[in-house]
Amino acid sequence: MKWTNFIKSISTDCKFNTPATEATITKIEDMFQVKLPDELKYFLCETNGVEYSEFNLPLVWNTDRIQKENYDMRSEKFFKEMYMPFDSLLFIADAGNGDLFGYRVLNGLIDNYDIYIWNHENDSRTWIAPSLQIFIEWWYEGKISI
Repeated sequence: MKWTNFIKSISTDCKFNTPATEATITKIEDMFQVKLPDELKYFLCETNGVEYSEFNLPLVWNTDRIQKENYDMRSEKFFKEMYMPFDSLLFIADAGNGDLFGYRVLNGLIDNYDIYIWNHENDSRTWIAPSLQIFIEWWYEGKISI
């Protein structure tokens, strides 16, 4: 799939970033001891994150933000004391209200393309889309309610 063409078919107000390098993707995998799903790798290698609207809101984070947010959620004392561990999720986007979107991680693998939302108010983790493509489409079109 050509990710930029797909996203342009949904919206013309998206900003694409310079592609991520294989080394940057490997760094994420090593840092969190997880193999990224092919769809996310292909996405990041085509556009390292996507922003939309005149406010440059992130639709899907770039590799730097994926690293930072996942590291913070796993290592900051506040999160460790307040919530269940986050090793079972790899976050890739946010809802703008504190909730985060991510893949489920099980034994170091993301074995399917399902996307979940983590609710920061009640620590629930709920399935919301069967793939990154559908997540982007549904989120942009307002079909995912939070």
